[in-house]
Amino acid sequence: MDQQELDEAYDQSVYAFNSQTVSERSIAADTAARGRLGAPLVAAYGTLQIERVLVDRTNRANAPILMFFHGGAWFEGVARYAGIAEVAVKAGAHFADVDFNSVNDTGGDLFTLADQCRRAVAFAYRNAASFGGDPNRLYLVGFSSGAHLAACVLATDWTREGLPTDIVKGALLGSGMYDLKAVRLSNRSSYVKFTDEMEEALSPQRHLDLLRTPITLTYGTLDTPEFQRQSRQFALALQVAGKPTRVVVGPGYNHFEMLETLRNPYGIMGRAALEMMNLAV
Repeated sequence: MDQQELDEAYDQSVYAFNSQTVSERSIAADTAARGRLGAPLVAAYGTLQIERVLVDRTNRANAPILMFFHGGAWFEGVARYAGIAEVAVKAGAHFADVDFNSVNDTGGDLFTLADQCRRAVAFAYRNAASFGGDPNRLYLVGFSSGAHLAACVLATDWTREGLPTDIVKGALLGSGMYDLKAVRLSNRSSYVKFTDEMEEALSPQRHLDLLRTPITLTYGTLDTPEFQRQSRQFALALQVAGKPTRVVVGPGYNHFEMLETLRNPYGIMGRAALEMMNLAV
């Protein structure tokens, strides 16, 4: 790829002509779902105002917990995905939507975002009983840059926090980035202050020894070339390393359409999330 091709390969709008339409549809779905669900429980996992987890609770006791890390090129800090929450809640799982800093707020430092996501997971595990959750059934979903952050969470030595190594029982990672080398060469380096240390530490594909969680990877055939390649190469690396891995491809779906399927229990990602928790209809 030349520089323009590489930059475009990390720009979803170039490959998704209907991104605005899908966004409008998704906002409407989330608004309607929030009306049905009511207000979530808001809990702080840190001292910053944005360090919050929004929990939509199911009516089942001791239910599994599905934590969601949203995308947005690391720009979007606030999470508002009630449509996805409704799928989990109606299937019998608590849904924990995680807020974290925008990379703009950290001066281009991704370490802060990854640390926030790790602390949110540790908080949910330690406080699961307070909202009726089962700490031994904690699952992650991440999409796009959120999939990258979720994968960074999976590559954590939890024993340093006094937590079990298998704190996360399963992860669904959609259309993400798992090695930052190519990302660093793209125009995303204009706002992320990449360093050699950051590239190495926050490239989950380089830390397979720390990955102990069964992983389902998804992407659409109309995702950008780089997001498809990143998913395929991460899947191959996991399989070669003998890690439990599943790949689910969305034929004819672009990046934004794949996320939309999380709002549907019969959609590609929605079904995969429920299957991961053994809650599929």
